Amino acid sequence: MTSDDAHGVRGTSGTERGNDRFDMPRGPVPRPAAPPAAPPMPAGPPRTESLPEAPPVPARRPGIGPSTAEWLNIPRPAAAPGVWRYGHVPRPAEKPPRPSLLGPLIALALWLVIWALLADFRIPYMKVPLQAVTPGEWWFFDTLRAGSVPAAAYSIETLYNQLLVLIAGLWAARVGHWAGLFRYWAGPQPERARLILSGFGALLALWLIWTQEVPLLDVLFYWMRGWLYSGDQLLATLAAYGSYAVAIAVVVWPISRAGRWSVSLRGLRARRADVSSQGAGGPSPATAIGTEAATWPKLRAAGLTDAAEVLTSAVHAGRMNDVDCVRVNRAWGQARTRHDGLVTFGETVVRQGTDAFLHPSGHRDLPLRTARHDLLVGQVRIGGCPDDERNPYARRGSGVALDPAVLGTSLLAVGPPGAGKTARLVRPVVESLALLALTGQAAVLAVGAAGAPLGHDDSYDVIVKIGDPSSAHDFDLYGGVTDPDEAAAILAEGLAGDVPGLDGRRAALALAQLLGPYRAVHGCFPRVPVLRELLAGDESALGELRRYLESGGHSAMLRELDARTRQAGGSGDPAPVLADRVALLDRPAFAGFFATGEDARSFSLRSLGQHPLRARIDLPERAHAGASRVLARLVLAQFNAITAARADRSIFACLVLDDATHTVTAETVQGLRRLRSVNAGAVLALRTIDDVPEGLHAALLGAVGCGMIFSGVTTWDGKRFAETWGKEWVSVREVAQHGVFADQPFTRAMHALRKLATGKAVTVDAVTVRQVERERWSASALAYELPAGHAVLSLTTVGNEHAPPLLVDLNG
Repeated sequence: MTSDDAHGVRGTSGTERGNDRFDMPRGPVPRPAAPPAAPPMPAGPPRTESLPEAPPVPARRPGIGPSTAEWLNIPRPAAAPGVWRYGHVPRPAEKPPRPSLLGPLIALALWLVIWALLADFRIPYMKVPLQAVTPGEWWFFDTLRAGSVPAAAYSIETLYNQLLVLIAGLWAARVGHWAGLFRYWAGPQPERARLILSGFGALLALWLIWTQEVPLLDVLFYWMRGWLYSGDQLLATLAAYGSYAVAIAVVVWPISRAGRWSVSLRGLRARRADVSSQGAGGPSPATAIGTEAATWPKLRAAGLTDAAEVLTSAVHAGRMNDVDCVRVNRAWGQARTRHDGLVTFGETVVRQGTDAFLHPSGHRDLPLRTARHDLLVGQVRIGGCPDDERNPYARRGSGVALDPAVLGTSLLAVGPPGAGKTARLVRPVVESLALLALTGQAAVLAVGAAGAPLGHDDSYDVIVKIGDPSSAHDFDLYGGVTDPDEAAAILAEGLAGDVPGLDGRRAALALAQLLGPYRAVHGCFPRVPVLRELLAGDESALGELRRYLESGGHSAMLRELDARTRQAGGSGDPAPVLADRVALLDRPAFAGFFATGEDARSFSLRSLGQHPLRARIDLPERAHAGASRVLARLVLAQFNAITAARADRSIFACLVLDDATHTVTAETVQGLRRLRSVNAGAVLALRTIDDVPEGLHAALLGAVGCGMIFSGVTTWDGKRFAETWGKEWVSVREVAQHGVFADQPFTRAMHALRKLATGKAVTVDAVTVRQVERERWSASALAYELPAGHAVLSLTTVGNEHAPPLLVDLNG
């Protein structure tokens, strides 16, 4: 880090790695605080035996979880936002409800009756169309003249009757909804069933034509009798085969159109090609993804065969974990953007092997993982979608995961104490971002009360334990900035951003009128006790500062100080309020903290914008609640300002507040809106939405793209989330019972007898189905119907893809 970001940091420097220009950012990286020294041994004779050394912790427990090569081989198909993509298999389409057989059976019976009537010529005027297109001398009333008509006339009459039966069958199929019945029983592959059924129908029709059950050929031969009996053998042969071709076309063409043979055959060819490629030794599509990833095909395609062989052997030998694979892959992506990057990348991999491009801390994994991670796509699993009707059908049974794409829109989590916000959400997210930091893709700052379960100390590069004398790092109240106006604006937001009626611009101006002159004289910003005296208007402190300004010739800063002196004590002066807030930090417990100057060991949030850093700030929540609120608010204000001003936005920066009570202000809400455009995000956890000023409820819920509400909330909290998630159109089925009033005496007597037997009046059901607009989740449902260990989560990505509110089983 630069000297502006971490002053006097205790720790080790990043290891220099030759000419590796794609390594992690180098420089003095802050290290966690050292463990306490071992207690002295009790007096007595020295012990000669030595305790056995503990075995090293393996990268993964034997027999549990896949190897690195197997992990790379698992397919990760593209999916909707929030879907756990590791081995995800899309759910088959929802099967429609089983249709009733009554309608199709009635239509079938009606068709058979019509068929019987047509066969016996019982339907009047049935032959009128046929008589209109045939010679009149064929007919005597409605029958053919025996002995005076050609033999083909009977075939024409039979074919006409069969055509009427076919038309009646098509009408019965349409009326009886036979197509819906077929789609239900065809299952998930209706194309295959349609192809088989239509092919069988075509063969049956051709067989009927060939056996003369359907006299189509006789009719065609009658029409071509002039060519068949012309005496020319060639013409007769052409006419005969033409008749066969016409008969086949009349049958096959309409059936192929109805059966969609072209679409089905294309699908069969594609599947046959996949099977043939597998039979020839090629991998299946699912395996090909992993196999190619495990053998590093991109490196081989670029000519870096030696580097690919080194990495491939390391993966199969188990010397590389998921962090190593993702870290090298990211370095490869950076190398491709530089003219000499490929050569340097290949040399580094061959020379250093699995240690190439290590994180400056030298760590390759976390001491402990409590959640399931898939670093290849940057996801952490937080639960699963139960098979509940309130979840979309396609999401039921799938895993739920978070990644930088959704965290980039910021996430607000609301739930009472004990609902699982820290264990089920905050810690998995912090753990995932810490792993991504080891790969060089993210920087994370976790802020919580001292003792909060946010991970092992060895999982962080920097740990600031405010109020703890053993802390190796201090916190920079001014965020590492050097401009007095910028520092004043950030400090004013942190100190008094939650004070109602206080103008933030006047508070920032009052601070700038003191910070500027002090920095001009001393070269740094004032410490907390000095700042408190200056804000309180202490005459000795102000007089001494004025003398230094006069002796140093700082006329502009002297005018600033004079303006502050004139405004002091006036109506609306924000200095007393600021002094009271600074007094919360001017406590004996913080005597060694918030130092400035060259001897300070402060940690600056500006480091998050320059390094893949893992940092944690422990707040003294129990003993100094007011100071903790001021510091949390100051951290959020600094994070918004620093991420927006950083030049290099290739690293995803994320702030995780385990308790964001009284930290959200109007300015921070505006800052949260801008985070998604600068590759940054925030996770805010609240016990209740009332911990935010009422006027900011709607603005906060609109500023964050992801909302999560846990079980046990009140209806007031549920109402605000229900309004944010909006409404949807649903089908409502209403059944109303109406009394039946009979006009006939016999019917009235039967109704009276039925009422006497059942004790109920005779009614009929009137069913109404209509579309209505209802809330996706109502306030009462969120408050009383949400099971323990569950939450409702809505997601939005930085690409504006949305996922509706999902019921999530946090134990799934």
